[in-house]
Amino acid sequence: MTIAGIPETDLTPKVRQALQMLMHEVQRLREDLRQAQQRVGYLEKLADEDSLVPVANRRAFVRELSRLAAFAERYNASSSVLYFDINNFKQINDQHGHAAGDAALTHIATLLAQNIRESDIVGRLGGDEFGVILAKSDQADASEKADSLAQLITKSPVDWKGVSLRLSVSYGAYTFSGGEDASDALAMADRAMYAQKRAKA
Repeated sequence: MTIAGIPETDLTPKVRQALQMLMHEVQRLREDLRQAQQRVGYLEKLADEDSLVPVANRRAFVRELSRLAAFAERYNASSSVLYFDINNFKQINDQHGHAAGDAALTHIATLLAQNIRESDIVGRLGGDEFGVILAKSDQADASEKADSLAQLITKSPVDWKGVSLRLSVSYGAYTFSGGEDASDALAMADRAMYAQKRAKA
């Protein structure tokens, strides 16, 4: 039998006890480190997640968009960003209360997150606005995906205390392949969304 690679017969009782205590301490420190790493991972996730709905917050979304924009520029690989705005969201809050509005936001966030690829990212950009990052997609793909997600939201009302709340969104899609930063790409998608909203008014 050995302790720390030293034959037990070569150890005095005091040395043996000291080595055993040291080994226990090392094990305890390893466990403390593991728990600290878990806490850091949890806090990082908490810092990146929206406070209300289970998607990325704006800060995390813009960070990922910046990363993808740099990738697009380096490898000349187009990707896209979608911008969604809930139509008449204020009426839901006014008629049914803010809890109903929160339920509508959660419902839409969940629909978006469940109907994209694992490589894509959903984020809440603020208020009643959401973004979706579509990796490796061109303008045609982005427009088609945005339209299909908008139709899905329209066909999927949220049930609020027995009342079916019909939801709809306006959307914009912008494809980038290099040269734009995250704020430029997001602004272009936002502009396209408002153009669609005005066209429907």
